[in-house]
Amino acid sequence: MIPPNQASNTRPLLIVDDDATFVRVLSRALTSRGFEVLTASRADEARALSRRHQPRHCVLDLKLGEENGLRLIPELHELVPDMRILLLTGYASIATAVEAIKRGAHDYLSKPVDADAVVRALLEGDSGTASGEDEVIDAPEAPLALRRLEWEHIQRVLTECEGNISETARRLGMHRRTLQRKLSKHPVRERPEHGG
Repeated sequence: MIPPNQASNTRPLLIVDDDATFVRVLSRALTSRGFEVLTASRADEARALSRRHQPRHCVLDLKLGEENGLRLIPELHELVPDMRILLLTGYASIATAVEAIKRGAHDYLSKPVDADAVVRALLEGDSGTASGEDEVIDAPEAPLALRRLEWEHIQRVLTECEGNISETARRLGMHRRTLQRKLSKHPVRERPEHGG
């Protein structure tokens, strides 16, 4: 566990996520680890809180209702240039991770995630180690299953279209409803991570 005096650094941490239960649980966990926590469920709230409080850290969800968290990353950096942004998503893909880093996120984690992993990701760069543009995101060494490859391709095109479902469906040559159905499913895992 991170000592509280190391965590807060006198500037707050901003959580931007539209899942109220997740925000409440993560907020409580981070507060107990010494962070002063602000929360927002929409992009406009996140911008207003960033302008007013200049948070040092931000935990940002990829999906904010109809809004896309990727678009918010550069805007938050304009408001607070030294803000460390951790992007969270329940729909992990290599394309989204690469795009998040390109837009200025310092790290990327897949949900579900525990508070200790969030703290590690946020504070790693605070120790003065180099981060960001020179880092390479590890790609899996084993070939991906066909369904996983399809998921990665859909995510890459969705990222190129800045989250626009209609444009993505058009580029992929599929019906919009078919694409929405595919996106509502979690990505295919190659094998269970823990024996169950």
